[in-house]
Amino acid sequence: MSDDDPGVGRRTVTDAEARRASRGWWDRDADAYQAEHGAFLGEVDFRWCPEGLREADAHLLGPVAGKRLIEVGAGAAAASRWLAAAGAEVVATDLSAGMLRHAVTGNTASGVRVPLVQADALALPFRDESFDIAFTAFGAVPFVADSAALMREVFRVVRPGGRWVFAVTHPMRWIFLDDPGEGGLVAVHSYFDRRPYVETTAAGVVSYVEQHRTLGDRIRELVGAGFVVEDLVEPEWPESNLQVWGQWSPLRGRLFPGTVIFVTARP
Repeated sequence: MSDDDPGVGRRTVTDAEARRASRGWWDRDADAYQAEHGAFLGEVDFRWCPEGLREADAHLLGPVAGKRLIEVGAGAAAASRWLAAAGAEVVATDLSAGMLRHAVTGNTASGVRVPLVQADALALPFRDESFDIAFTAFGAVPFVADSAALMREVFRVVRPGGRWVFAVTHPMRWIFLDDPGEGGLVAVHSYFDRRPYVETTAAGVVSYVEQHRTLGDRIRELVGAGFVVEDLVEPEWPESNLQVWGQWSPLRGRLFPGTVIFVTARP
């Protein structure tokens, strides 16, 4: 949707509203999401972003064979299955039962089975220092109001020397409307407006919430949790990628970044 649609705006919501909206939205939208994007994401593949960057090429997680990993906001868990096929021990978590239903289907269809756990990213049901690597490609982070708490929770479950790598929409996209065409090339919002993007039903119930943080906000969250930032990756749009995915498109991708990937480590 664009910000001109009824029931859409940028405003403050409570943490409870955001949690209910995220669980409900992804439960309701799971089938449509997989129908639209499942072929691009694959059943056993790891794409970091709509630009198409693959972990097989980027190696942002480092060596994974024999390592224990957690995907925080796994969706249908294609990335977790790819890592399992590469020799990692992976646990895939998600808040949405609807998305995990597709993860079960993917496990069965591919023959690559990873453990699936329904869990809130702010309360991961694992002991301290349980994993060598935590990661997510657009999962959890953009939908959590207190994302600084999420960083602290991930820090808790990652072992010293481990990594936390996550992809989110590039914060500069917040300036523009969610329009993959020319209308999405005009700056209309303040980059510094941290109010979330909110969609509501005709009855006024919050149905979708996506949070905004600046690049500086994210760095401060990570450093505040104890992580060391090793890299910040802004994938370029490849000429071979002709697909439109929501507000991502070749037109916009040629001009400014749509994704940022934070590569961090726990000392």
